Amino acid sequence: MTVRCRAPLRISFGGGGTDVPPYPEEKGGAVLSTTIGKYAYCTLVPRDDDQISVTSLDYDIVASYSVNSELKYDGNLDLVKAAIQAMGVSSGCNLFLHTDAPPGSGLGTSSALVVAIVGAFKRWLRLPLTGYDIAEMAYRIERVQAGIKGGRQDQYAATFGGFNFIEFLGKTTIVNPLRIDWDTINELEYRLMLCYTGGTRISAGILDDQVSGYVEGREDVLSAFAETKQLAFDMKNALLLGKLNELGSLLHRAWCCKKRLSSKISDPRIDELYELARKNGAIGGKLLGAGGGGYLLFLCEFDKWHIVAEKLERAGGKIVGFTFDLRGMQSWEVTES
Repeated sequence: MTVRCRAPLRISFGGGGTDVPPYPEEKGGAVLSTTIGKYAYCTLVPRDDDQISVTSLDYDIVASYSVNSELKYDGNLDLVKAAIQAMGVSSGCNLFLHTDAPPGSGLGTSSALVVAIVGAFKRWLRLPLTGYDIAEMAYRIERVQAGIKGGRQDQYAATFGGFNFIEFLGKTTIVNPLRIDWDTINELEYRLMLCYTGGTRISAGILDDQVSGYVEGREDVLSAFAETKQLAFDMKNALLLGKLNELGSLLHRAWCCKKRLSSKISDPRIDELYELARKNGAIGGKLLGAGGGGYLLFLCEFDKWHIVAEKLERAGGKIVGFTFDLRGMQSWEVTES
């Protein structure tokens, strides 16, 4: 028996940063996001011994561990080690991991991979875990056990899938699925654009910078956080009402607001691509993830999409096609004949 699991990557429209401690515990956070048809995959094949073999296509790593040995976090496959320990794995297996986008691209890739690993173990071990259980376990594995800094929106987005307004109320996370009209979904898919800037980033330093600004009580950062959260509510309303031009304008406001959280979020190259898109038909947009690199998201005038794409590619950007995923994490079993 082979178990396979996939978890979708996500694009966040607004509210990012308000899910990063200590802000949600003290002020409450909110994020509007959706998942796309690009995935993190985990394939699990049981073994008859106590060895766990891990093949990571993304990092070109093959490693083997004993379920009875102490797993040390040394920067190599730490997320996998943390998942093995958290799930209480006591039998050997082969794990094969890969993703449709590079880590550090701003699409929640690492979190989606953890969700896929948890989902594969859940299926194999027949564990009675709910969606909330899976997302929260993935959060603890990544943020607490492995010690990788970040928020908690990505694990919930990858688990539940679709368009969600996610609220962070103290230590409680509530996922509110949005009933978006199909006309709106189709039009949004038609007019949105993903542009790869050509580089990835390590988000920890950027997050440290914006968290320190909040903890220190800097007025510019505090006001930026408050506005970021309010814009997530405004975007949710615009999306539910099918007001996509308004959503595009709010995206632009959110990007301007996000840059106030930390000077490390953008750079001249990203600003150049963003302004180029805006001059040629993008109503608004933002850099996905913590910042510093990865993917830019734009909402374009319908008849200017091709112009924006051409200008960005001439400037060195790479346009990446995508569709929406509305199902979230999926696992299944494969019986070889």
